[in-house]
Amino acid sequence: MPDRGLPLYWATGLVGLAGGFLASKVGWPLPWMVGALLAIILVRCLTPWQLSEIPHGRKCGQWIIGVGIGLHFTPLVIEQVSHHFLLILFGALLTTLSSVIGVALLRRSGEDRATAFFASMPGGSGEMVNLGARNGAVLSQVAAAQSLRVLAVVLCVPALFKLLLGDGVALNHSSSVSWPWLALIAPLALGCALLWQRLRQPNPWLFGPLLVAATVSLAGGLHTSLPDGASQIGQWLIGSGLACHFNRAFFRRAPAFLGRTLVATALSMAVAGAAAWALSTLTGLDVRSLTLGMMPGGIAEMSLTAETLQLSVPLVTAMQVMRLLFVLFLAEPLFRRWQRAG
Repeated sequence: MPDRGLPLYWATGLVGLAGGFLASKVGWPLPWMVGALLAIILVRCLTPWQLSEIPHGRKCGQWIIGVGIGLHFTPLVIEQVSHHFLLILFGALLTTLSSVIGVALLRRSGEDRATAFFASMPGGSGEMVNLGARNGAVLSQVAAAQSLRVLAVVLCVPALFKLLLGDGVALNHSSSVSWPWLALIAPLALGCALLWQRLRQPNPWLFGPLLVAATVSLAGGLHTSLPDGASQIGQWLIGSGLACHFNRAFFRRAPAFLGRTLVATALSMAVAGAAAWALSTLTGLDVRSLTLGMMPGGIAEMSLTAETLQLSVPLVTAMQVMRLLFVLFLAEPLFRRWQRAG
């Protein structure tokens, strides 16, 4: 076994970089995130090296990506998103309701109500574990299901999109970089992330920077973006951090439970795809952006996919944020009502 006193997070970064580089060479979508993710999982599963997470690496990656997402918000885009607010609301609600599939599958396999419910909700892993803890869920099962769902969506959705739908049509995303504005936004975004974390808000290292960047972009009428390479660094850090939640023990733990979680995730993705196609037919909006917005994945990962495939990042982000808000505010009251109903 390697010496655990050594800073294995240095090896984590290097393995992630190697995986990202190889994925970029074969043309894999989101290569620096997916490549880093797969490379580190393989090392942790196939070797004695239990590579550790880069200290604050995932937070830093979310900070970068949050700023990048926020810079996509312009007055014109906000007007378009506002115009389709009811559609965004409906899509987010439908994604949340599709979690009933997972609840039903896990209940049939003998899981208790709390574990089945909070393991199936398409919210953040930390938030669902906290809610599950207050309601008597098996926390290891909830954490495992949430992590596996994000992993499945991150690995499958970008690849399927690129394979079946191509690279998308560019939507006039700005390619210019305004260093003075970035010099203002970056520290403000960091401060907002720290404040949101102190206030125990959900996903502070993504939402805080996103809010700051979007506010400044809208107030200043900016048309700027992150410099070349920044998004790739964010992808690498997020992928490397996510990968450190997986090892051989994870995949050996309750394989039937994990299998049903994968089936439920696949069915939820199918529901999202079908609903997005129907909404696109009715509204004329891009079916790819709607589908990404309704996928039960992480906000950062789905917004990055939209950016990589040149889709509407604000629309995808708005639908993902709305879905997370639905889950955070409705999950516990709905569960307790279910409990009282017997």
